[in-house]
Amino acid sequence: MKRNRNGFASGDIFLKKFRLPKFRLGPALVSLLAFIISGGAIIWGSMRSDIAEAGNYTEFELGRVAERDIISEHAVSYVDEDATQLRREAEERLVPAVFVFSREADEGSRSSYSRFAELSRNLFSQRSSAEAYKLAVQAELPGAFGSNTLDMLFRDSGRDRILDYGSAVLDYLLDTGIVAIPQIGLEMFNPDVVDLYHNSSGRIERERVPYDRLISYDGVEDALRRHIAGGAFPAAFTVLAFPLLKPFITENVFFSPQETSLRLAEVRTQAKPVMKYIEEGDRVIRKGFIIGEGDMVKLRALINSQPGYDPRPVVGHILILFLVYGLLVFMGGKRSIGRILSPAEVYLLAILTVLYIVGAVFLRTVPLGNYPSAALALPTALVIMLPAILIGSRLAVVLALALPLGAFMSGHFDVPSFVFALSSGIVAAYVLQNAEKRMDLIKAGFILALVHIFTATGLLLIKRSSLADYPPALFLAAFNGVASGMLVLGFLPMLEHVLNAPTTFRLIELSDLNSPILKRLFTAAPGTYSHSVMVANLAESACQEIGANPLLARVGAYYHDIGKIDQPDYFVENQTVYNKHDDIPPRLSATVIRSHVKLGVEKARLLGLPQAVTDIISEHHGNSVISWFYHEALKRESADSHNKSAVNVEDFTYPGNPPRSRESAVVMLADVTEAAVRTLKKPTASRLEKFIHEMFLSKFDSGQLWDSDLTFRELQTIENIFVRVLAGHYHSRIEYPKQLKEAVQAAAHTHSGGHGEGGTGPASPGAPV
Repeated sequence: MKRNRNGFASGDIFLKKFRLPKFRLGPALVSLLAFIISGGAIIWGSMRSDIAEAGNYTEFELGRVAERDIISEHAVSYVDEDATQLRREAEERLVPAVFVFSREADEGSRSSYSRFAELSRNLFSQRSSAEAYKLAVQAELPGAFGSNTLDMLFRDSGRDRILDYGSAVLDYLLDTGIVAIPQIGLEMFNPDVVDLYHNSSGRIERERVPYDRLISYDGVEDALRRHIAGGAFPAAFTVLAFPLLKPFITENVFFSPQETSLRLAEVRTQAKPVMKYIEEGDRVIRKGFIIGEGDMVKLRALINSQPGYDPRPVVGHILILFLVYGLLVFMGGKRSIGRILSPAEVYLLAILTVLYIVGAVFLRTVPLGNYPSAALALPTALVIMLPAILIGSRLAVVLALALPLGAFMSGHFDVPSFVFALSSGIVAAYVLQNAEKRMDLIKAGFILALVHIFTATGLLLIKRSSLADYPPALFLAAFNGVASGMLVLGFLPMLEHVLNAPTTFRLIELSDLNSPILKRLFTAAPGTYSHSVMVANLAESACQEIGANPLLARVGAYYHDIGKIDQPDYFVENQTVYNKHDDIPPRLSATVIRSHVKLGVEKARLLGLPQAVTDIISEHHGNSVISWFYHEALKRESADSHNKSAVNVEDFTYPGNPPRSRESAVVMLADVTEAAVRTLKKPTASRLEKFIHEMFLSKFDSGQLWDSDLTFRELQTIENIFVRVLAGHYHSRIEYPKQLKEAVQAAAHTHSGGHGEGGTGPASPGAPV
């Protein structure tokens, strides 16, 4: 293996922390059950909400006094049918009547005049007499003209021009349109204008014309005179124009019911309804007031706005719930607290999650006032503080984010409730971080009460709540915080026992040196007791510097050697002159030395110590080799038969596992360092530094630190702390020249050889590394 600049080996061994966690049936089934219960509660709450929103409004009638308030729980938009009808009628009245030019009428009138003009010109060219001309015209157009009109035309020297002028004026009148206005049927349309549709070369031309500009049959003479007066026509034509053209003037623009109906239909289609709005929180019906027509319109709109049962929101809520559980699974355990949660911890989180979601669903249906009632009544802080104490504040933060988010996204928290619950949960996750006494829980409850009051006040101000809403809301907010702290105080001892959790409060109780087991250790094995206290000081100091749990390390160090109580004389720190190992074989000595780990674990379980403390007891030697006795056995076997196969290294190996936590690893290093330094003569700071560094390398090279997640930087920090503490303990002395290797060998002999527990020095040949 390569070594870094600090001398520690490096490699791919740290990739082990990326191994997938093992599947555990019990936690998996409980998590699935929790998800099913939460999902069922959300479905029930959604269906109940749909039923409640549908409401029963049969008691409200027009003209009756309302016996209760109806407040809109959501914004509603509806069509005001009466106003829309008025708008529609007004827009329909503004639709102009449609009149269409008649091509047949145009062509008939123009054709008749053309025949008359052609006949007249032929007779004029034949020099017919006036009498013959009149008779010929009367024969073609009987009764169309008076005799004076034809006489005047015949005798006028510009009669051909008069005929041309007549054709032009007739074209003007027909192009302008002579409208046939019906006596009835137009009163439902625009009273000021009409639309004229004219088919010109296959294209419909539309023109909107005011009524006063229309030319009716009765008004043709006036229109003709106005047109002639505005033009350069001879006087003779002015006199003859109307009597000459009257036979050919006919109505050529007619009312079209079909086109008008199409226009009406288009307007009806494009007519926009009149929208009215009911804001969230508006009182649709006021208690004690007579219900008017407008109130009934709003009430009907509110009723019609209630959706029928739609499974899509329920499916969406279940997906959000799945996301919340996924967030808890993904962020919980290894990613938040650096270890896999125990089954009991998973069960606790599942129960808390179910209770929180079900509580949010239930409180959503309980009206407690015009404020974030669901969050005020739901003890979010309690649900967060319990995991914060029992498991860790990082996981509690994950819960503080996930649970309010789940309640909000599933529709059972509104925005104010979500904000209140989120602030309460985050504060609860950290408010007990430095708590050391159970009375700190009461103090935390009052801190939460202040935070709740502050948050609730802000939310009430944002919602523009009335002054009457403040007292009950603020009281409930404060009570929520205080009650959460008191309930944690009540639940915590039971949960500590059930989970066997190393909480701060329990660790402080276990750190009392006056406890019966530590008093017994002091009496039975005073050397081991003194060693344990010194190891605790070293481990606590180191854990404080690297960010591990110093209290857990201290307690673990206090109890790590309680397995020596029953046979203290077999361990070097309790020996004075006589060494019992001198009278027994090395294999038996190793068995006695090894047994103190197993006995310590058994005593820890009988005492009900937290699992984290028990792990430190079982791991403080890892699976290292008791090197002195192993080498002694090899020497004796070699001297007897030159056959070393009978010596099994497993008989000289500690039965534990290498440390799996930083605290356990620090206790291991503190244990071996403290015991070995006792053998170092004149331990100056520089000698301690080199000596401890060699001890750390030995432990690392033998694989005892690989699973502990300690980094090289942290190992360097621990080494510096140990040097500083031990140098202060042994004071500064004059350094005499002596080989460091001899000191290390002496330490190995004393701590693990015939006078100790084992395995602190460099591994001997044949030892596993």
